[in-house]
Amino acid sequence: MDKDIQQALEVLRQGGTILYPTDTIWGIGCDATEEKAVRMVYKIKKREDKEGMLVLLDSKNLLPLYAEVPDIAWKLIEVTENPLTIIYPGARNLAPSLLGSDGSVGIRIVRDSFCKKLIEQYKKPVVSTSANISGAIAARTYAEISREIINSVDYVVKYRQEDMTKTSPSGIIKLGSNGEVQVVRE
Repeated sequence: MDKDIQQALEVLRQGGTILYPTDTIWGIGCDATEEKAVRMVYKIKKREDKEGMLVLLDSKNLLPLYAEVPDIAWKLIEVTENPLTIIYPGARNLAPSLLGSDGSVGIRIVRDSFCKKLIEQYKKPVVSTSANISGAIAARTYAEISREIINSVDYVVKYRQEDMTKTSPSGIIKLGSNGEVQVVRE
């Protein structure tokens, strides 16, 4: 795992893209603060940037650096047992094309040891979007990821490629500036 993290860090620092296991499904990632890298992920997925993409952080303490955090968010993070992506209003310090049309951004605090170590050592947020061409079914294991995706990224993490456990995407909740809560995906 440590060798994979070091190689992934090198690629991220050079503005490249990675294919990596997350606390949910396998993801395509890059530096969430680098517009050029984010645009490359959209190109790999053959997707326009109208929807935005989510960001992974290793600590909830970093949230205020990247978004407006309504009070309810802290409670949701504490009580959730499963991976939860929260869409926050007022995104900041991130690549513009990551954001929703309303200036929001989806952020998930990871618990997975690989992701946590990677992001902790990188010291920046990392993009995570499903490892599939836009519109195709999301791969739930490494074996389900298309050759096209695998060949499109700059580095493919080896850690957990053999794991055949079927995983699922995270739940998604969107928060408004005044604490409004909307369930996007359970």
